[in-house]
Amino acid sequence: MIFYTSLIWEYMKNYIKTKLTYRADFWVEVLSDLLFQATNLIFILVIFQHTDSLGGWSEAEVVFVYGYFMIPYGIFMSFINLWGFSERYIVKGEMDRVLTRPAHSLFQVILENIDPPSIIGSFVGAVILGICWVQLDIPFGIVELLVLIVMVIGSVMIYTGVYTALTAISFFSDAPTGILPLMFNIQGYGRYPITIYNRLIQVVLTWIAPFAFVGVYPASYFLDQEITKSFALLTPVMGIVFLTGGILFWNYGVRKYRGAGS
Repeated sequence: MIFYTSLIWEYMKNYIKTKLTYRADFWVEVLSDLLFQATNLIFILVIFQHTDSLGGWSEAEVVFVYGYFMIPYGIFMSFINLWGFSERYIVKGEMDRVLTRPAHSLFQVILENIDPPSIIGSFVGAVILGICWVQLDIPFGIVELLVLIVMVIGSVMIYTGVYTALTAISFFSDAPTGILPLMFNIQGYGRYPITIYNRLIQVVLTWIAPFAFVGVYPASYFLDQEITKSFALLTPVMGIVFLTGGILFWNYGVRKYRGAGS
């Protein structure tokens, strides 16, 4: 544990040194992330200019779900950024370097690709969540805070597990992007009420690509939406299951990896 903690500290120091050298890049990343999140929020607000409810959900409730969605998403994008893995580590051969070191390969890859500016989205999401919390007059206390923290941790674990497993496919294929862009688009469905989709999509978002557990299901715990609230407490369970599966598949892929030689 001490060894891995020291690695985190060393990687963070290197990141800070880099950003102090190229400070403009940091603020460009922050601004880009804020604009991306603002666009999604504006889209929701525009929808409610033409309707009073969406699948039985009010505007405040949908925005509440979106605010929650932003919190685990921002944490994931900041500290578990695996987007360019295939091109950098498989195609260019950097995975060979990683495997010569004693630390776990996934841990090294994660630390080499941390992107702290994305955490700004989590703070913005928390503000949106707080505003809607007050508007909806939802009780708030120690229990609700603890449940919220557990839900967020579970959601981040789901993100990590799903994307770790999908990234591990690169060990068997040298395609530069693979299925990640498709999954990135699918995850956006988790920030809207699950009841607006047909039955097939609901099943996919719940049990196959469980992105309903990174937005609408855990948020439903605090809302009066009985249809989805019953799934909320499964969030940490799904997180454990998918994270464990993702790491096991990653380890399997590493064992099958044959290097970047010709």
